[in-house]
Amino acid sequence: MTENGFLPISRGDMKKQHIEQLDFVYVIGDAYVDHPSFGHAIISRVLQAHGFTVGIISQPDWKADESITVLGRPRLAFLVSSGNMDSMVNHYYVSKKRRKEDAYTPGGKAGKRPDHAAVVYSNLIRRSYKDVPIILGGIEASLRRLAHYDYWSDSYKRSILLDAGADLISYGMGEKSIVEIAEALDAGLAVKDITFVRGTVYRTQDISSVYDGVVLPAYEDCKVRKQLYAESFMRQYENTDPFQGKALIEPYPNKVFVVQNPPAGPLSMQEMDDIYDLPYMRAPHPSYEKQGGVPAMAEIKFSLISCRGCFGGCNFCALTFHQGRIVQVRSHESLLKEAEWMTRQPDFKGYIHDVGGPTANFRHPSCKKQLQTGVCKNKQCLFPEPCKNLDSSHEDYISLLKKLRALPGVKKVFIRSGVRFDYVLEEKGDRFLKEMIQYHVSGQCKVAPEHISDKVLNYMGKPKRQIYDRFVRKYEDYNKKLGLKQYLVPYLMSSHPGASLKEAVELAEYLRDTGHKPEQVQDFYPTPSTISTVMYYTGIDPRTGERVYVAKNPHEKAMQRALMQYKAPENYELVKEALFLAHREDLIGFDKKCLIPPRKMKCGGENGEAAGKKGAKAVRKGNSNTRKNRRL
Repeated sequence: MTENGFLPISRGDMKKQHIEQLDFVYVIGDAYVDHPSFGHAIISRVLQAHGFTVGIISQPDWKADESITVLGRPRLAFLVSSGNMDSMVNHYYVSKKRRKEDAYTPGGKAGKRPDHAAVVYSNLIRRSYKDVPIILGGIEASLRRLAHYDYWSDSYKRSILLDAGADLISYGMGEKSIVEIAEALDAGLAVKDITFVRGTVYRTQDISSVYDGVVLPAYEDCKVRKQLYAESFMRQYENTDPFQGKALIEPYPNKVFVVQNPPAGPLSMQEMDDIYDLPYMRAPHPSYEKQGGVPAMAEIKFSLISCRGCFGGCNFCALTFHQGRIVQVRSHESLLKEAEWMTRQPDFKGYIHDVGGPTANFRHPSCKKQLQTGVCKNKQCLFPEPCKNLDSSHEDYISLLKKLRALPGVKKVFIRSGVRFDYVLEEKGDRFLKEMIQYHVSGQCKVAPEHISDKVLNYMGKPKRQIYDRFVRKYEDYNKKLGLKQYLVPYLMSSHPGASLKEAVELAEYLRDTGHKPEQVQDFYPTPSTISTVMYYTGIDPRTGERVYVAKNPHEKAMQRALMQYKAPENYELVKEALFLAHREDLIGFDKKCLIPPRKMKCGGENGEAAGKKGAKAVRKGNSNTRKNRRL
């Protein structure tokens, strides 16, 4: 390692480390941050721990071939990742307008990576190195590993493996599969023969050796029949478990098949500890200091990753496809060691910002059988009701938080990565809820009911409204008993499949009754490999095969969003139009139940009813186009 301990980013660094040729060159869409919150840091350090050398090319100029040759030809392979986010989500709001900042780039500067970065980087590599293996990883490749709907182009795309011209995808978190791949390449095995590694995807023209595989509907058939894609997706969803999942075979033209091997097994606690105890610098590369550093570091530097995986099963979340449903955790000892390191840093102010993961209060598998036989194939742990076998104990998490609070130099330990309130309510005695309120809330507690219509919540895979209402009552009661004024901030979503203007008005009435005034609102964002995205694209609930209403018309989506901020003066016209369309004129007036007062709409002199009819025509036209698309 160099004096500062970072992996090489230049020939000069290679020379200092006495490396003539790197084993792997890792091309990434993020800034190089040597911290275990960044996937490229984990994969690189894991490979290094197994005796391989790795160099980093961060955010290369994709318009210049020489940007990919700065570290020379790797001995074994190029690794490619677009970064910690899908590059399209990184670049665009749900409105498809460009973001002006990028927290994963030095100085927060936007535009330092291309759209569909994994594909672009792979093609850039292939122009200079025709025969060097290319292995894709990271969330973009993981969630696009089979044919998928791409929201930004509004099209059904092939597996990213084919568009990138890569040889393998290491999907999921990747620590186990990347070591197997590296060892196979190091032993002299050709990359085309590495077809046996769990947690990988490869292409082939011969599937005779695939054991007990599930053949999915062909890409070309799904492209013209959306019903087939919905069916294909559910077969994929049912095979995301490492214990029960089977190999999936997706046919393409010209007798090409993309084969997804079953997922890699979950990590043991010792394996998790070993990975997080690797010699990370826990900082961005020092070359970024003059550019203002990397903004994403601000929150993660003093946060602890205690778990991965999530059995929550929200339909709009891709965690089932990426980290899986089996919760894996680090030991208290590993987390305390990292926390003690934090307290020794000169800029530590006494606050640990977070202790969690995808869901903070998941510190063990949802039931005892999961580490032996896996998760249930056609059953969720918390939806529609908590499973009778659910282990709802929070004792381990409570114990961990107590130990962290007791560390010298620690003033407060916050929980910011979110808790599942329905899981909290399953614990007997409310011990965790009381501990959280008393010690781990920073004035506001953020929770994610997402909506309050039971119809929409069913499509989201979220608990019924009455469950959230019960949590709110308990939260407020315990705050009162403890003499605290800590508020709940609910995350809410508009335009999720199943949500029409009727449900949007219902949500607005809830906000009126509770006094919540959301500062920010979020439209549903159709990202690859979620059940909700399949609903959005196909108009079909893949779980049942039934039709589902989808708001796609931009004007209707604007109305749903405006209803969540109905008091904002700039939203008045949209709210009034929405109320006419929903036949809820009773909510226009001066009564306390009303959302807005009456006044003429400023729509070219039209009155509210006329404008409402005009809006209805626009929405019907948009929905008619949607129905035409569905028939395709």
